[in-house]
Amino acid sequence: MRRTPVGRQTRARGIPEATVARLPLYLRALTALSERSVPTVSSEELAAAAGVNSAKLRKDFSYLGSYGTRGVGYDVEYLVYQISRELGLTQDWPVVIVGIGNLGHALANYGGFASRGFRVAALLDADPSVVGSTAAGLPVRHMDELESIVDSQQVSIGVITTPPGAAQQVCDRLVEAGVTSILNFAPTVLTVPDGVDVRKVDLSIELQILAFHEQRKSGEEPEEGRPAEEPARERAPGPVRAAAAKLRRAAGAAKDAKELGENDRQAVLPA
Repeated sequence: MRRTPVGRQTRARGIPEATVARLPLYLRALTALSERSVPTVSSEELAAAAGVNSAKLRKDFSYLGSYGTRGVGYDVEYLVYQISRELGLTQDWPVVIVGIGNLGHALANYGGFASRGFRVAALLDADPSVVGSTAAGLPVRHMDELESIVDSQQVSIGVITTPPGAAQQVCDRLVEAGVTSILNFAPTVLTVPDGVDVRKVDLSIELQILAFHEQRKSGEEPEEGRPAEEPARERAPGPVRAAAAKLRRAAGAAKDAKELGENDRQAVLPA
């Protein structure tokens, strides 16, 4: 019997998605405390370690039915178990990775999967030069085997690390085979039917957000309605330079139209 992914389990229990997104942060902080044999932790200490405020942490834990003990705090080992159970990490989750390029190899070799309840069941690729090779001790199998692997291993989670042009086709095949949760590393938006959860990881977007903050910190904000200074524009990628040039042309045309309209208005006004 195919298992229900954790996202729909927690939604059915009334745990908000924002809380679900923070549970792994709490678990990571708690695991670090457990490894140091720390028996209890206060909400303030745990919130600081997880990067949230303590009021939000206490609210999140109330959805789990965990309120801690006044003057003592939270039992670290119990919370590790409680959150792991809520996230579905107390059972084995077989995962297939599709697209065994550099990123696919890196994910296959990531040691954190097994310790967090995930097992890489198969590596898949359509490239004949890749099929038959190995990564992390596993053979790379052909995409033709996808359906049989998903069925025999009861796979609910698929990871896509293909080029963007192939990602939607791979996604469709995973869904048709019965996969109901997808982690997408391809830089494209996937379309899935209701009942399928997609999480997207786009490193370029994260870097662009960091670039935004770096620009603000360095005081290089462009003036409103005006592109950045010429040296920064020259360093920008081609599409950005083209967009900046288009913006400058539009601004110039608007200025000319405004001046023309002003001249026409002055021409018809009585002296």
